[in-house]
Amino acid sequence: MRHQADIHAATGVLVQCPVDEINRPRGSTNMRVRIPPPAADVDRLFAGWCDDLHAARKYAPSVRNYTACRLASLIGPRVSELCLLEVHDIHWDLGTFGKVLLRGKGSRGQKKERLVPLINGSRALLEWWLQGPRWEFDDHLDERGAPLFPSERRDRGGRCKRVSTSAIRGAMGEAVQRHLPRWVGRATPHALRHFAASDLYAQGMNVVAVQELLGHRWINTTMIYVHVNKTHIEDAWISAGQRVASRFTG
Repeated sequence: MRHQADIHAATGVLVQCPVDEINRPRGSTNMRVRIPPPAADVDRLFAGWCDDLHAARKYAPSVRNYTACRLASLIGPRVSELCLLEVHDIHWDLGTFGKVLLRGKGSRGQKKERLVPLINGSRALLEWWLQGPRWEFDDHLDERGAPLFPSERRDRGGRCKRVSTSAIRGAMGEAVQRHLPRWVGRATPHALRHFAASDLYAQGMNVVAVQELLGHRWINTTMIYVHVNKTHIEDAWISAGQRVASRFTG
């Protein structure tokens, strides 16, 4: 590609870069743009949802749904990954902040795992959940296979089963209808995944780190998730100008 101009001048052949084709995301028919709510609206949603917990008819399931969706807005796990989480998937001593092991399936059904750092306030959220509300379901937290986000349904041994994806999606829909009515039908758990990517990018995380956090194979899939604010280009231009000026001013 560096010699594209010379090759074209000598042979008349315009060399095409193969990278875009190799790196294209699969299933492009489903890659429609999902614009997440702005940070102010997401804060309003979870503030109102948190206030509702004290008067909830079923406190434990309400807090569970709130915690799962809040985690999605902080570090971007898929709703299916949230439902598969077990208590022992949280490794408090790994890295600087601790890490959580997320498990899921790829587009072709293959199993995928990744360790995600508990950044952006996610560690404090999970510590609060496990030290208090999680015990409302059962007392089997130390056992292997204990779900991080349990259901009210129990197995024959009296242990809670895993929460379903429909329960989390339904709770999110109800919260959005109460606190962000103009986002009904658009603010979903998957939109929170888009929000997490955009918010972390806006905080200064580079796109490669966002890619690893979300578990994307292709970086141009990640770029679909990163939505910049209206002044991002202007802010980047000003920042670049300041860096250039600093070279001359010391």
